[in-house]
Amino acid sequence: QVQLVESGGGLVQAGGSLRLSCAASGRTFSSYYMGWFRSAPGKEREFVAAINRSGSATRYSDSVKGRFTISRDNAENILYLQMNSLTPEDTAVYYCAATTSIGVLPTPFAYKYWGQGTHVTVSS
Repeated sequence: QVQLVESGGGLVQAGGSLRLSCAASGRTFSSYYMGWFRSAPGKEREFVAAINRSGSATRYSDSVKGRFTISRDNAENILYLQMNSLTPEDTAVYYCAATTSIGVLPTPFAYKYWGQGTHVTVSS
């Protein structure tokens, strides 16, 4: 199994940027497809972005496409989410997740391992 720890959240003004990190330990990081999800108060967990094992393929939700970039460093066992042009609607707890299922998948149910989350608050 793999253990995941997110970091990099915080308070930022609208239009600003943040970079989230997800440090992985345990089983070989490069064997997992990875994803970022978020949960806002009163809302279901939402897909943000996903990446394949090598980092050559990515997928984004329509709400973040063109503003967020998912990437990974398999040598350092870290997953990243670069978030630019943030808006108050991006305020949420952000989670990284790992799966051995094949495919760059947008559904939370496909992911077996989850981090504890990091809070992102975007002020207007």
